Amino acid sequence: MTQETGRSNLNSVTATRWLGTTEAAEFLGVVPRTLYRMIDENLVPAYRMGRVIRLKAEDLDAYLESNRVEPGSLSHLYPGHDEA
Repeated sequence: MTQETGRSNLNSVTATRWLGTTEAAEFLGVVPRTLYRMIDENLVPAYRMGRVIRLKAEDLDAYLESNRVEPGSLSHLYPGHDEA
């Protein structure tokens, strides 16, 4: 590994935005207990750093995008809507 490669890897790691569990829960709009369940059920990846758990903001963004509701997919939830 060259010194340049090492630097570029270091830059990519330092560019990562790490969130604590409280901040991550707020970001997702859930309580911390729900976030811990999501981590335990492998819905969002988390990393233990010493005694604390950290999450990558980009992983949370990806989780949110993967759970996006598509327009027209909720018609079964409200009455009086006839499917064409």
